[in-house]
Amino acid sequence: MSRRRSKVCNQKGFTLIEIIAVLVILGILAAVAIPRFMDLTSVASDKAAMQAVSEGKSRLSNQFARNLLTGNSNTVSALVAKGTSSLADAGDYRLVYEAAATVNVIRVTGSGVGTVRGRTTGLWTMPQ
Repeated sequence: MSRRRSKVCNQKGFTLIEIIAVLVILGILAAVAIPRFMDLTSVASDKAAMQAVSEGKSRLSNQFARNLLTGNSNTVSALVAKGTSSLADAGDYRLVYEAAATVNVIRVTGSGVGTVRGRTTGLWTMPQ
């Protein structure tokens, strides 16, 4: 009976080699994973800005439809003016509407407000 107890009591924990092996494996995983996830926040900010621009383009489409129903002017300048006055707030992003170089196209730019980063631009083409 005393032999059995002495064998159980002699097991104290991990050996130094086992601990070093675990640390080496964790170091390799960290070296591979960290560079992959370093750029994740900027990619997420750009994707959020892209979503804000898509929202701005949808707002322009809705305003275009409202103008058709009410008989208001549906020129690029009228839509840009409406976008600038009341369609510019998209949560954490500010939308800027401006006439593009192409006829009947409006450029929508979404930029982060405050500490929010990310910026992207999209084009909205007026329906025919």
